[in-house]
Amino acid sequence: SRRLLLHRRPLRQFCPHHPLSPPPAMTADTAHLLSNLPPQVVQSIRAFRVPDLQAAAQASGQHFLYANLAHIDTKAEALELIGQAFHLPAYFGKNFDALYDCLTTPLARACQQPGFVVVLDQLPVTAKFDKTVREQLLDCFQDAADFWAEQGVAFRCFYSFV
Repeated sequence: SRRLLLHRRPLRQFCPHHPLSPPPAMTADTAHLLSNLPPQVVQSIRAFRVPDLQAAAQASGQHFLYANLAHIDTKAEALELIGQAFHLPAYFGKNFDALYDCLTTPLARACQQPGFVVVLDQLPVTAKFDKTVREQLLDCFQDAADFWAEQGVAFRCFYSFV
Protein backbone atom coordinates (compact mmCIF):
# COMPACT_ATOMS: atom_id res chain seq x y z
CA SER A 1 0.00 0.00 0.00
CA ARG A 2 1.37 3.43 -0.99
CA ARG A 3 1.49 6.05 1.69
CA LEU A 4 2.45 9.67 1.40
CA LEU A 5 5.48 10.89 3.27
CA LEU A 6 4.73 14.21 4.88
CA HIS A 7 7.76 15.61 6.61
CA ARG A 8 9.32 12.16 6.63
CA ARG A 9 6.30 10.61 8.32
CA PRO A 10 3.65 8.52 6.58
CA LEU A 11 0.00 9.47 6.83
CA ARG A 12 -1.46 6.84 9.09
CA GLN A 13 -4.68 5.01 8.48
CA PHE A 14 -6.97 5.84 11.37
CA CYS A 15 -9.52 3.53 12.93
CA PRO A 16 -12.22 5.23 15.00
CA HIS A 17 -12.49 2.43 17.52
CA HIS A 18 -8.93 1.55 18.44
CA PRO A 19 -5.63 2.54 16.88
CA LEU A 20 -4.41 -1.04 16.74
CA SER A 21 -7.62 -2.72 15.62
CA PRO A 22 -7.60 -4.51 12.25
CA PRO A 23 -9.30 -2.79 9.34
CA PRO A 24 -12.97 -3.64 8.89
CA ALA A 25 -13.87 -6.50 6.59
CA MET A 26 -14.66 -5.60 3.00
CA THR A 27 -18.16 -6.48 1.83
CA ALA A 28 -19.89 -6.12 -1.52
CA ASP A 29 -21.66 -3.01 -0.20
CA THR A 30 -18.46 -1.26 0.92
CA ALA A 31 -16.67 -2.19 -2.30
CA HIS A 32 -18.97 0.13 -4.27
CA LEU A 33 -19.54 2.72 -1.57
CA LEU A 34 -17.20 5.39 -2.94
CA SER A 35 -18.08 4.75 -6.58
CA ASN A 36 -21.65 5.81 -5.82
CA LEU A 37 -20.52 9.21 -4.49
CA PRO A 38 -19.20 12.29 -6.27
CA PRO A 39 -15.38 12.48 -6.16
CA GLN A 40 -15.52 15.83 -4.33
CA VAL A 41 -18.07 16.11 -1.57
CA VAL A 42 -18.49 17.49 1.92
CA GLN A 43 -21.64 16.02 3.39
CA SER A 44 -23.31 14.68 6.48
CA ILE A 45 -22.33 11.11 7.23
CA ARG A 46 -26.03 10.13 7.60
CA ALA A 47 -26.48 6.59 6.30
CA PHE A 48 -22.77 5.80 6.17
CA ARG A 49 -20.91 3.99 8.90
CA VAL A 50 -17.34 5.01 9.71
CA PRO A 51 -15.96 1.43 9.46
CA ASP A 52 -17.53 1.09 6.00
CA LEU A 53 -15.98 4.37 4.84
CA GLN A 54 -12.63 3.25 6.20
CA ALA A 55 -12.87 -0.11 4.43
CA ALA A 56 -13.88 1.57 1.18
CA ALA A 57 -10.97 4.02 1.41
CA GLN A 58 -8.52 1.20 2.07
CA ALA A 59 -9.94 -0.95 -0.72
CA SER A 60 -9.54 1.93 -3.19
CA GLY A 61 -6.06 2.83 -1.90
CA GLN A 62 -7.16 6.23 -0.62
CA HIS A 63 -6.04 7.98 2.55
CA PHE A 64 -8.50 7.68 5.45
CA LEU A 65 -8.37 10.51 7.97
CA TYR A 66 -10.52 10.46 11.09
CA ALA A 67 -11.04 12.95 13.91
CA ASN A 68 -13.54 12.50 16.75
CA LEU A 69 -14.42 15.98 17.99
CA ALA A 70 -17.02 14.97 20.59
CA HIS A 71 -15.08 16.30 23.58
CA ILE A 72 -13.97 19.69 22.33
CA ASP A 73 -15.63 23.02 23.03
CA THR A 74 -13.80 25.65 20.98
CA LYS A 75 -12.40 26.34 17.53
CA ALA A 76 -8.86 26.25 18.94
CA GLU A 77 -9.44 22.82 20.50
CA ALA A 78 -10.96 21.53 17.24
CA LEU A 79 -7.99 22.70 15.18
CA GLU A 80 -5.56 21.26 17.72
CA LEU A 81 -7.30 17.88 17.66
CA ILE A 82 -7.52 17.81 13.84
CA GLY A 83 -3.84 18.71 13.64
CA GLN A 84 -2.94 15.82 15.94
CA ALA A 85 -5.35 13.31 14.38
CA PHE A 86 -4.22 14.08 10.82
CA HIS A 87 -0.54 14.39 11.82
CA LEU A 88 -0.24 17.87 10.38
CA PRO A 89 3.25 19.39 10.42
CA ALA A 90 4.58 21.27 13.43
CA TYR A 91 4.24 24.59 11.60
CA PHE A 92 0.44 24.14 11.37
CA GLY A 93 -0.84 27.53 12.55
CA LYS A 94 -4.12 26.26 14.04
CA ASN A 95 -6.34 28.50 11.97
CA PHE A 96 -8.56 27.73 8.99
CA ASP A 97 -6.12 29.14 6.41
CA ALA A 98 -3.33 26.98 7.80
CA LEU A 99 -5.62 23.93 7.86
CA TYR A 100 -6.48 24.47 4.19
CA ASP A 101 -2.80 24.89 3.33
CA CYS A 102 -1.85 21.67 5.13
CA LEU A 103 -4.65 19.73 3.42
CA THR A 104 -3.62 20.86 -0.06
CA THR A 105 -0.37 22.31 -1.32
CA PRO A 106 2.29 20.27 0.57
CA LEU A 107 0.47 17.04 -0.24
CA ALA A 108 0.04 17.94 -3.91
CA ARG A 109 3.73 18.80 -4.22
CA ALA A 110 4.88 15.60 -2.51
CA CYS A 111 3.56 13.13 -5.10
CA GLN A 112 0.44 12.00 -6.94
CA GLN A 113 -2.29 11.38 -4.37
CA PRO A 114 -4.71 8.43 -4.57
CA GLY A 115 -7.60 10.31 -2.94
CA PHE A 116 -8.91 11.13 0.52
CA VAL A 117 -11.78 10.04 2.70
CA VAL A 118 -12.08 12.34 5.72
CA VAL A 119 -14.43 11.88 8.68
CA LEU A 120 -15.08 14.69 11.15
CA ASP A 121 -17.07 12.77 13.72
CA GLN A 122 -19.33 14.40 16.31
CA LEU A 123 -18.79 18.07 15.62
CA PRO A 124 -19.79 19.89 18.79
CA VAL A 125 -22.71 22.24 19.17
CA THR A 126 -21.57 24.63 21.89
CA ALA A 127 -21.60 28.38 22.48
CA LYS A 128 -17.90 28.64 21.51
CA PHE A 129 -18.26 26.22 18.58
CA ASP A 130 -21.42 27.69 17.13
CA LYS A 131 -23.01 27.42 13.70
CA THR A 132 -20.66 30.05 12.23
CA VAL A 133 -17.52 28.21 13.36
CA ARG A 134 -18.91 24.86 12.16
CA GLU A 135 -19.69 26.38 8.75
CA GLN A 136 -16.20 27.90 8.52
CA LEU A 137 -14.64 24.52 9.31
CA LEU A 138 -16.75 22.72 6.72
CA ASP A 139 -16.05 25.49 4.18
CA CYS A 140 -12.35 24.87 4.71
CA PHE A 141 -12.85 21.21 3.81
CA GLN A 142 -15.03 22.20 0.83
CA ASP A 143 -12.25 24.50 -0.37
CA ALA A 144 -9.81 21.58 -0.04
CA ALA A 145 -12.21 19.39 -2.05
CA ASP A 146 -12.32 22.09 -4.75
CA PHE A 147 -8.51 22.24 -4.79
CA TRP A 148 -8.26 18.46 -5.22
CA ALA A 149 -10.92 18.55 -7.95
CA GLU A 150 -8.56 20.76 -9.96
CA GLN A 151 -5.86 18.12 -9.44
CA GLY A 152 -8.19 15.29 -10.51
CA VAL A 153 -8.03 13.69 -7.05
CA ALA A 154 -11.04 12.52 -5.03
CA PHE A 155 -11.61 14.28 -1.71
CA ARG A 156 -14.67 13.19 0.25
CA CYS A 157 -15.38 14.62 3.68
CA PHE A 158 -18.12 13.34 5.95
CA TYR A 159 -19.24 14.91 9.20
CA SER A 160 -21.65 14.28 12.02
CA PHE A 161 -22.84 16.29 15.01
CA VAL A 162 -22.85 15.33 18.69
